[in-house]
Amino acid sequence: MAKMTPRTLSGFMELLPGPQQQMERIMEILRRTYSLYGFTPLDTPVIESSEVLLAKGGGETEKQIYRFQKGDADLALRFDLTVPLAKYVALHYNDLTFPFRRYQIGKVYRGERAQRGRFREFYQADIDIIGDGRLSIINEAEIPAIIYKTFSTLGLKRFQIRVNNRKILNGFYAMLGLTEKSGDIMRTVDKLDKIGPEKVKAILTGDLAVTPSDADEILKFIAISGGNDAVLSALEGYRGRNEIFDQGLEELNTVVRYLADFGVPAENFAVDLTIARGLDYYTGTVYETTLLDHPEIGSVCSGGRYDNLAEYYTDRQLPGAGISIGLTRLFYVLGEQGMLNPDLPTAPADVLILPMTEDLSAAISLATLLRENGIRSQLHCEEKKFKQKIAYADKLGIPYVIFLGEDEISSGVVACKDMATGEQTKLEPAATVYRIKAGLAEREKGTVIQE
Repeated sequence: MAKMTPRTLSGFMELLPGPQQQMERIMEILRRTYSLYGFTPLDTPVIESSEVLLAKGGGETEKQIYRFQKGDADLALRFDLTVPLAKYVALHYNDLTFPFRRYQIGKVYRGERAQRGRFREFYQADIDIIGDGRLSIINEAEIPAIIYKTFSTLGLKRFQIRVNNRKILNGFYAMLGLTEKSGDIMRTVDKLDKIGPEKVKAILTGDLAVTPSDADEILKFIAISGGNDAVLSALEGYRGRNEIFDQGLEELNTVVRYLADFGVPAENFAVDLTIARGLDYYTGTVYETTLLDHPEIGSVCSGGRYDNLAEYYTDRQLPGAGISIGLTRLFYVLGEQGMLNPDLPTAPADVLILPMTEDLSAAISLATLLRENGIRSQLHCEEKKFKQKIAYADKLGIPYVIFLGEDEISSGVVACKDMATGEQTKLEPAATVYRIKAGLAEREKGTVIQE
């Protein structure tokens, strides 16, 4: 029988055990951090009815979705975690308590062209706060603190959370009488970093038929920069000309005012008037987070405030605020940049026990004791040469190897070797547990990401 050549589909990430352990560490930090802020874990089905996922319909989503028939059912793989959340909240509205705060780390699927760092199957890590009818601006002020805590716990220091408010943008364009063109204008302005102000102005005055004076006013507005206080002070000069603008400015002032109280250092936060995010979706505060030393990566965490999460499923007004991390892409880029800490343990076990007697009772009892003390332990009972067993531990990076022979059993001690230093001790089981736990704690002191 001809053998099938094993292969993984293009655009699908498949990690070896070591990198998988690194990815799991990142996920665990995200779970712990999100839990600190009162978010509950949520999991939704990977497969949904196509009509549920495509309630909004149209656009790139319908082109990229993985859609298939099973019997009479028209099914699709989820393409993000927000639409399933909207369905979930609408469906379980009567059983939920609001504001509903959830986090979700799960795979999503998009049938787009696979590129370097772009995947068809990838993890997203989302948080959302959903209100019933209303949602306090304080939730929008808290989100930068969650972003800061997440990335600093991962080990990053040189990152910046860039924040704007869509009402400021909408109000500004309304002042110029450009409301109908505001979406196209914001999409054009979003290209400023890539093509520069001259080309942006050419598109504004050419393709979008904006007058040269209005184009100059737009470029002048989005060029407002400096410290947060300086930007807010400059925005005050526009106050009183549009109600929506004034409301957005009040909200932005509130977000900035509580930064220090939420523990966000000024150097990690910037008011940036070029940030617009999902042009039809977001209605208030918007966020983008970038790594200062790696601008080529783009935004590593983005999101914002929206007015009605589940408008396609229910008449109830369910405003919310949330952020999303494209976890697979971030992991890939960090690995490519050499920023994943190679010194943190990635072994599947903390201890490898090598029984040196035919009767395995003592070795099994020791493994049970170690596990009861939270030490991940593996018994190696295969018929291999001693050198092969040591090589096994070495190849997997298992930090400790325990030898248990007749002499150790009769003496009530455990021979334990530190594979990194070569130091070997013969101590009672309780003392060995203490030594291993102390050594593991020392190994765990580093962060997952190194700048």
